[in-house]
Amino acid sequence: MKFKLPMLLGATAAILVSAFTAQAETALKWAHVYETSEPFHTESVWAAEEIGKRTEGRYKIDVFPASQLGKEADLNQGLKLGTVDIIISGSSFAAREYAPIGVTYYPYTFRDPAHLIAYTKSDVFKHLAKGYEDASGNHITAVTYYGTRQTTSNRPIGKCSDMQGLKMRVPDVPAYLAMPRACGANTTPIAFAEVYLALQNGTVEAQENPLTTIEAKKFFEVQKHIVLTGHIVDHLNTLVSKTVWSQLSDADKQIFTEVMQEAAERATKIIEEREKKLVSTFKEKGIDVTEVDKGDFEKTVVEKVALEDLGYKKEDWDAIRAVK
Repeated sequence: MKFKLPMLLGATAAILVSAFTAQAETALKWAHVYETSEPFHTESVWAAEEIGKRTEGRYKIDVFPASQLGKEADLNQGLKLGTVDIIISGSSFAAREYAPIGVTYYPYTFRDPAHLIAYTKSDVFKHLAKGYEDASGNHITAVTYYGTRQTTSNRPIGKCSDMQGLKMRVPDVPAYLAMPRACGANTTPIAFAEVYLALQNGTVEAQENPLTTIEAKKFFEVQKHIVLTGHIVDHLNTLVSKTVWSQLSDADKQIFTEVMQEAAERATKIIEEREKKLVSTFKEKGIDVTEVDKGDFEKTVVEKVALEDLGYKKEDWDAIRAVK
């Protein structure tokens, strides 16, 4: 019987270690609506694994892509309900909690991606991010360049007025709607996951998204024209729920922030490189890619859509425009 005691003690110790490990590990859900091929997913997976490493396994983060845990509105709501802990989502959704942060979606606010990234390091960004956190409790840890939004259509478009009467899918967000409606399009809100089918069956004849999204979601397969309207230089926020953020130690907050910002930088670089190549790629596929006079579109938007009518503050917009 003597040989059984060490075995028993060893088994007991193993059970205790296993129980301690299970207790020490915090499982978190990170969700988004993007495809597994997109950098918003691949870099989220990298970040989830990296946080696990840097916290010595105290956090296990599973990433759920492609609307597996709900559409974007559901994911934002999920931060409150506790069904998700971390999400990637646009400021257009954050603006539902704190309207002023959506000012970045007013058409032609940013000159280019470099201007956007400079904004994320500015005082006006810190001010708007704090306003969102005060209103929602959720914390913005990082910002990723999503891409510059362009228009695809089955109708040729050379100027703003050519969009008159165009059946166009646009997210049901005031700033996204500003340019199409100012140009006379008939806008329809269709869930992101359903856009391809809607274009294919003719429910709508146009949509707007960055070139990288047009490629990833294969919208070019069901559209004849890509029109480089460049109306919004778009971005995504990495958001941690109020519940999770409030429970993190200062050291862990720093780790989460550093890793998520590194992931955002990595994804931003990938998007910028892809965008530079995609115009020629689409032309090679036989898609008509058209340059337009952006000044014509911007002038029409400014004349027909007031910043204040969208819940934005002109001083915020002016401050963003002044960022170098």
